[in-house]
Amino acid sequence: MCQIFVQANPMSYEATTRSIRLHGVVTSVRLENLFWDTLEEIATRDGMNVPQLLSKLYDELLAHRGDIPNYSSFLRVCCQRYLALQVDNRIPRDLSIPIRSLNPHAVLHGARPNLVEVKANA
Repeated sequence: MCQIFVQANPMSYEATTRSIRLHGVVTSVRLENLFWDTLEEIATRDGMNVPQLLSKLYDELLAHRGDIPNYSSFLRVCCQRYLALQVDNRIPRDLSIPIRSLNPHAVLHGARPNLVEVKANA
């Protein structure tokens, strides 16, 4: 079993730091190359580059949560969610279909509990 995992290209788990500008402030994000590759795929689907995607995600997360304690971890989770939702046929594998064209409620309705935020009853 482990051979499936241990034979990964070492470059895929080498970490790379990139500088990005969020609200006029330059910050660094360090992720493994495989995550950068996935973010590139997501960005390209919607006609963006990775810095534009990261800025958009940051803004939307800040508006939703009000605080971002660990942005790098959030980005890793975004990549895993993207791939898991593709495996579950909730996000099309056809890269010509932009993510922004999908109905988020339809994509997430009935998704595995570990992929969806649990809202407390108000």
